[in-house]
Amino acid sequence: MGKLTVHALRAVLVVVLAGTVFVQALMVWALVSGSDPEDGSLPLTPLRVITIVGMVSVQVALVCVWRLVTMVRRGTVFSDAAFRYVDGVIGAIVAAALVWFAVTVINAPGQRDDPGVTVIMGGIGVAILGVALIVLVLRMLLAQAVARDVEAAQMQAELDEVI
Repeated sequence: MGKLTVHALRAVLVVVLAGTVFVQALMVWALVSGSDPEDGSLPLTPLRVITIVGMVSVQVALVCVWRLVTMVRRGTVFSDAAFRYVDGVIGAIVAAALVWFAVTVINAPGQRDDPGVTVIMGGIGVAILGVALIVLVLRMLLAQAVARDVEAAQMQAELDEVI
């Protein structure tokens, strides 16, 4: 992985992390200050809490990706330590899907005249879970690569003994 790619990815991660922290701060301020009165059209307090939790799941994924990029840059990604971060990404994506389903449930009563919106939102939640499954498949590929790397190291050691 080139230096330009690493720096670009890290810049994106920093911008997204700063954005999520900013949104969380705004949501906490709105909850604590009570300065934004609810007009009754949507239950804003639960949506704010869900937004804060959703941002935490994004932040966990960002930190895990940062650590994986660091491991790639150092050439240590094909190790057992990488699984912890990949599992963190999978967990964060599943948490994001659950948060999205919670938003769908909160929004559903207001969509009684047009239930298609709720169905679409549910479909988006299923798609988010699909992303978690894709990352799980990539984790399995990483496990195979780690196993092959260990096998290659053992074969190299045996070959060094013969020579």
